[in-house]
Amino acid sequence: MATTVRCKGALTALATVALFCLAVSAAQAQLTADTSKGSFLLTIFLRHDQSKTLDQINEHLKVSGYYKKFPPEGIEVVSWYVMMGIGQVVTLRVPAERLREVNRAIEESAWGGFRTEFYPTYDYKAIAAQQRN
Repeated sequence: MATTVRCKGALTALATVALFCLAVSAAQAQLTADTSKGSFLLTIFLRHDQSKTLDQINEHLKVSGYYKKFPPEGIEVVSWYVMMGIGQVVTLRVPAERLREVNRAIEESAWGGFRTEFYPTYDYKAIAAQQRN
C-alpha cells in the first residue's frame, strides 16, 4: 500500500514538472518567435527636464515636431505610461533595421524636453506567472 502511495505521489510530481516544462517552453517559443521576426522591445524613459515647467516642455516638444516624429510611422507602441515625478515610459516593438530611425526621432525632437534612457526589453509576464504556479 505504501509503495502505491509513493508511486502515485511520484507520478503526480513528475506530471507537474512536465507541465511546468511545457509551459516554460511555450513562453520561450513565443519570445523566440517575436525575436525571429527581426524585432525587439525597446523601453525608453523620457525623464522630464525639471528645470522647465510643463508648459515649457510641451512648447519645446511642439516646436521640435516631437508629436509628429515620435514614434516613427509604423513602429508599434506596446505601452506608454506617465510615471509621476519621473516622466514618461514608452515601450516600442522595433524592427531591428529601424532602431536608428527611432533613436533619431528622439534626438531630433525629445532632447531639450526630456533626458532619455534606452533599455532593450523582453516580455517576462508569462514566464513569471508560470514560475509562481
